[in-house]
Amino acid sequence: MNNRQRRRKQAVDNLIDGLAIDEMLAAHETVQLNPITIVIAAYKEAENIGEVIASMPKELCGLAASIVVVIDGEDDGAAAIVREAGHVACVCPVNRGQGAALRLGYRIAREYGAEYVVTADADGQTDPADLETVLRPVIDGEADFANGSRRLGRTLSHGLVRNAGVLVFSSLATVLTRTKVTDTANPVRAFPATLTKGLILDQPQYQASELLIAAIMTGARYTERPVTMRPRARGRSKKGGDFAYGFSYGRVFFSTFWREIRRQQRQQAD
Repeated sequence: MNNRQRRRKQAVDNLIDGLAIDEMLAAHETVQLNPITIVIAAYKEAENIGEVIASMPKELCGLAASIVVVIDGEDDGAAAIVREAGHVACVCPVNRGQGAALRLGYRIAREYGAEYVVTADADGQTDPADLETVLRPVIDGEADFANGSRRLGRTLSHGLVRNAGVLVFSSLATVLTRTKVTDTANPVRAFPATLTKGLILDQPQYQASELLIAAIMTGARYTERPVTMRPRARGRSKKGGDFAYGFSYGRVFFSTFWREIRRQQRQQAD
């Protein structure tokens, strides 16, 4: 994506984000988040989201936690479930992808009072007990970006292709970024709310690797903590089959790496 295309895409994304935030403020009147904000992206997850948010901790590392759920278009009733439970829901007018939804969630977190962001899945794959484990090194000042790792912990999923992909991409990330990475696609990650403001995040989908690679290659101190990856509670993944997912994920992975390499080269030239 060249600079002109990126500016055009950013203009469209900013318009959509603005409409979504207007909807959020109209529904909630005021939004004031706690120091810790748990950001969840949801797409057609009404059957899971109630149990997911009910299981989330009310505080992490001794600090009060808020929950922000970004509904990625085509609201199936999930927003009402979130709001009736007393949490913040933001509904995008169109479906763009998990990456775009998370990016909007990060913006809401940093603009409405959060000091730290922790992410979780909307489908029940995240163990709520892991959120504090991953957040702790960031709170303690040991890292700027902490990622959960199923390879350091455990996975209850028996998808051979998906698990093999985790091994392959983490090995590639370790070599390319010169940083030990064991899981590039874990849904649990933690960082200061301001971190994402300085990163280029323009992928609408498969944003886990974009965020991770961009953070490491812009100098963020990186660490990992063991987590448990659980099977989806109900329903089917919206990301397609394993091979299609792997191909698209790989495209984002490598394009992000080359983008960051070029960015570093331009900075050195200046």
